[in-house]
Amino acid sequence: TALDYHYFTQPLPTPVAWFAQQLPGWWQVMSVRVMFFVELCLPFLLFGPRRLRLLAACGIAALQFLIALTGNYGFFNLLTLALCLLAVDDAVWKKWAPARWASRPPGRETRFLASPLLLVVAVVIFSLSLVPLGASFRRPIRVLAPLIPAYHSVAPFRTINGYGLFAAMTKERKEVVVQGSDDGATWSTYAFRFKPGDPRRAPGWVAPYMPRLDWQMWFAALGRAEDNPWFLHFLERLLDGSPSVLGLLEENPFPHGRPRLVRALSDRYTFTTIGERARTGNWWNVEPAAIYRSEVSLETR
Repeated sequence: TALDYHYFTQPLPTPVAWFAQQLPGWWQVMSVRVMFFVELCLPFLLFGPRRLRLLAACGIAALQFLIALTGNYGFFNLLTLALCLLAVDDAVWKKWAPARWASRPPGRETRFLASPLLLVVAVVIFSLSLVPLGASFRRPIRVLAPLIPAYHSVAPFRTINGYGLFAAMTKERKEVVVQGSDDGATWSTYAFRFKPGDPRRAPGWVAPYMPRLDWQMWFAALGRAEDNPWFLHFLERLLDGSPSVLGLLEENPFPHGRPRLVRALSDRYTFTTIGERARTGNWWNVEPAAIYRSEVSLETR
């Protein structure tokens, strides 16, 4: 049932995500099953004959294309698509290459590493990859214990790592709404460029650009303000009227000065239904949830 929640809880959805959210439950369940097949089965076909390699590459590329249509994940999808190109050998490329390229005499085959050394490297990478894989199970696998020190030694090179960016599905979307005030009674909202805010504004297309601030706001909403020191510094820069920080936002509600107070609210966001959008024009339903950070000033920061 992951796709019952994924499309509206992901960091930066696209307009297509709203339409995908409207699809019936049986379609969402089928989509998850197809995803598991593509990610858990097709990669093994990359080690098979040419037709199986091409089948795997096409399946993985199609999944990445669908992910890119429904979510802004920067250049992540492009990196995976680039890896799929390695599954296409020269015999296939020659069908699309210019004739003058195909007519050139074949050169001497070269390898980056000799075959025996390449085999050793492959065994080492595979063995160390079992460490993050084993960590995903609830109980530790004792036989992997001797490999853990070696894994931590090579981890800084970012070659063998566990994938855990979105390892757990969130079932609700909370948005941190930042506001400023001069008198503590009337509050104006800071508008961000990319993350959801105004319920009438459609989700945007951002990829392959990676908007760091808007992404971090999504992560900040998963916890408390006290757990995100950078966010407290962000509020301080708003109180200071920092031009470099304000330049990251879509709109500054205090163009001729700076606020005396700032605060942050936590609102709950969900996609509207087809009927709700037809009636209100809104892409999002917004429900006040809690105070994320009580008001602060230059004197109390």
